[in-house]
Amino acid sequence: MNAPAISRYPVPKLEDLPEDIRARMLEVQEKAGFIPNVFVTLAHRPEEFRAFFAYHDALMLRDSGLSKAEREMIVVATSGANDCLYCIVAHGAILRIYAKNPLVADQVAVDYRMADISDRQKAMLAFALKVALRSVEIVEADFDALREQGFSDEDIWDIGAIAAFFALSNRMANLIAMRPNDEFYLMGRLPKGAR
Repeated sequence: MNAPAISRYPVPKLEDLPEDIRARMLEVQEKAGFIPNVFVTLAHRPEEFRAFFAYHDALMLRDSGLSKAEREMIVVATSGANDCLYCIVAHGAILRIYAKNPLVADQVAVDYRMADISDRQKAMLAFALKVALRSVEIVEADFDALREQGFSDEDIWDIGAIAAFFALSNRMANLIAMRPNDEFYLMGRLPKGAR
């Protein structure tokens, strides 16, 4: 049986990619044990790949008032609202690992209001979802609600920018029918080595 396609667009071979993109993929493979499909599918257009990951890294790796787990919560919640299977599965795995909680990603993807997270995080996700789905409705009271939870204006920018960036990512993943790697499904659910 043939493996299911990971994209409806052509997926380049690793050896055919520009050196910088190939090196990035091999670095990720060394760390994760596999190359996430987002890398190989978006490499279909190398210039867009570079721009996408440059902005991704600027948002997800910078120092700020948001923890790594909180950044992933934003991705998972907004991806759930946007029905993006790839991002729910892939970033759900990352969230489970960062939060050290095998349940949180499923809770956040379906209904963050019922998730076992803090009130601060629920306020963060309410704002992120408003940015992702109804940004024209954002008012000063939305900022005030986050400030009351201890978020700085720069943190609020981060929340909104991550939600907006992953709205793009969700739509591209759905456009190209990006399939999640099988490896993501069990990551962070069981203790390492228990599979």
